[in-house]
Amino acid sequence: MTSTLKKALDFTYPVSSMFSGAGFNSSISNVFQSKQIEDLWIPYFNITTDISASAMRVHTDGSLWRYVRASMSLSGYLPPLCDPKDGHLLMDGGYINNLPADVARSVGAKVVIAIDVGSRDETNLTNYGDSLSGWWVLWKRLNPLAEKVKVLNMAEIQTRLAYVCCVRHLESVKNSDYCEYIRPPIDRYRTLEFGKFDEIAEVGYQHGKTVFDVWRRSGVVEKMMKDRHQEETHNTQCKSNVVTCPNASFTDLAEIVSRIEPVKPAVVDEESDYQTDYEEEALESALSDSHYGEHTEGEETADTDEDQEERRSFTSGQPPVVSSGPQEQLIKNQTSH
Repeated sequence: MTSTLKKALDFTYPVSSMFSGAGFNSSISNVFQSKQIEDLWIPYFNITTDISASAMRVHTDGSLWRYVRASMSLSGYLPPLCDPKDGHLLMDGGYINNLPADVARSVGAKVVIAIDVGSRDETNLTNYGDSLSGWWVLWKRLNPLAEKVKVLNMAEIQTRLAYVCCVRHLESVKNSDYCEYIRPPIDRYRTLEFGKFDEIAEVGYQHGKTVFDVWRRSGVVEKMMKDRHQEETHNTQCKSNVVTCPNASFTDLAEIVSRIEPVKPAVVDEESDYQTDYEEEALESALSDSHYGEHTEGEETADTDEDQEERRSFTSGQPPVVSSGPQEQLIKNQTSH
């Protein structure tokens, strides 16, 4: 968007915005191409303002260039981007959270270095009283001998209203104990001065070198590294206490398997009470079976003879002959007498 010709070609009838956004989309998509947020080597997120649901959206997956474009959509300049997932209208996340250090903390960052590059609002404005005439302001601006007045225009008033909610949040982030706040000296640059990118980057680089040198001398960097080491140690101990982990890599699983000890065979004492009781039960069972066999041996023989007699009777077609015992024979003899 640094080229005047590209800006002129992207001009459109200002229904939702002054620019159509096609030129800006082309510039960003040429840089990021088809990359997805979840495929980046370093974990990344950005936030946008969902004006369809009046909420903040945190993007950790999806099309990289689209969500970067949505997070840079300023009201009046670019139209809202339609979320490819649900069609919600997305605008610059700075309207709801201009320094999302708390979001970085919530996604797992131990120490957050928050760099505030937002523009500072002009506070030295002209006190014009209870009413304001636009003709008076125009005369003051056109007359070279008149005293210059500082009055906000309609766009600036809307912008300040949009950023009111994040001013208090910015103060809470600056006063937090988990955040190291940095403010580079870029107050002289305006929001849309993309043509001065290299100059602004150099200013930020030199300021960062100075800040980190002070931090190194005062022990801030050492404290950051100590906190990080403690976090890594804690994660290592948690991994050592977990036998299985669904998100573990192949090397982690191999390490876990190598720590599992082989199963040792159970050693049972030959003179243990359990074995003695078992042997006693087995001995009693064997004795009872042998005793029962002695009593039923004759009956089993008799039953065998009767079964054979029944089979012969059924084969010859004659009714089976039922043998009578001693008591039945005695009753028959008495009846015959």
